[in-house]
Amino acid sequence: MKIVVVIPAYNEAAVIGQVVIAVKKYIETIVVVNDGSRDTTALIARDSGALVVTHAINRGYGAATMTGIYQALRMNADIIITLDADGQFDPADIVHLMNPLLNNQADIVIGNRFAVSTSIQNTTQQSLGVRMRILRIAALVTRWYTGVPVYDPHNGFRALNRRAAMVLDCRQDGMAFSSEIIEQIARHGLRFMHVPVSVRYTEYSVAKGQKVSNAFSIVWHLFMSRLTK
Repeated sequence: MKIVVVIPAYNEAAVIGQVVIAVKKYIETIVVVNDGSRDTTALIARDSGALVVTHAINRGYGAATMTGIYQALRMNADIIITLDADGQFDPADIVHLMNPLLNNQADIVIGNRFAVSTSIQNTTQQSLGVRMRILRIAALVTRWYTGVPVYDPHNGFRALNRRAAMVLDCRQDGMAFSSEIIEQIARHGLRFMHVPVSVRYTEYSVAKGQKVSNAFSIVWHLFMSRLTK
């Protein structure tokens, strides 16, 4: 069985090497999508053992993730794991994400960071509180928009089987991509599960994460995409 990990990355030179090395303890084949980074993200990822696919310009999280999924399909992946590049997730949870796919219980599995306690390192409780409120608001909007009972739609830690990856038709280049995936679950009748995953928040990962303005941008882009369909 071919398993490929996809890591979208934009200016992640500070941590991408550590992330790739940590993931390689569990999965050998890793695709890093260098989304027009202006630093040495691509070089470090390649030196750490990842296959690197590069966008000439910064296209956004959604576009980078889909580029990685398409690359994994070309590599004949049976299971595709997507993982953020900022080091907040524990690669050991890859096993928990894959199990429902291996047992034919789901087509897509999304990590749920609200189901376990979080680790906070070198950041403030206040900044984390703002981050978590944004994520919960995004979850409410996504449930309302899609009708899918999802609790953590903007968790970048996911597992997809080949069937799910092949039917995805996501058009959102930015962060609204995560909500668009949930809409695709409903549209294509994909089987969906949540799995608890641990998360480690640092000053670096919080700074790279969602901003309040992103929540409004996500809602706007989803609304406009529905109008144009």
